[in-house]
Amino acid sequence: MARFFRSLLILILIGAVLIAGYTYLMLNWSYAEGDRAGYVQKFSKRGWFCKTWEGELAMVSMPGTMSEKFFFSVRDDAVANKINANMGRKVSLQYEQHVGLPTNCFAETEYFIVNLVVLD
Repeated sequence: MARFFRSLLILILIGAVLIAGYTYLMLNWSYAEGDRAGYVQKFSKRGWFCKTWEGELAMVSMPGTMSEKFFFSVRDDAVANKINANMGRKVSLQYEQHVGLPTNCFAETEYFIVNLVVLD
């Protein structure tokens, strides 16, 4: 009986290590990188247990046309402060796309903002 519990414990530990390794890889390897320009119209820190910065960028291609919304997440508080300081101004958000995250505790979207550039 002790041998069964020891084997079960080893299988559980191997599974936990594999899940932790997969999560680490998905958080640190980006599928895509790019920029989106527009006006940040919504930005807040939200969540029940895992509080994350979530936002919405209104991208307008031509004046008078319907804006497209780009939903994004921010993991770095310094970048979040930069976004809060430049609300209402036209900005370019540099992002990394991380697909395959096992839970939304890390972010609600797969687009993580890494920098902000103010456009004049």
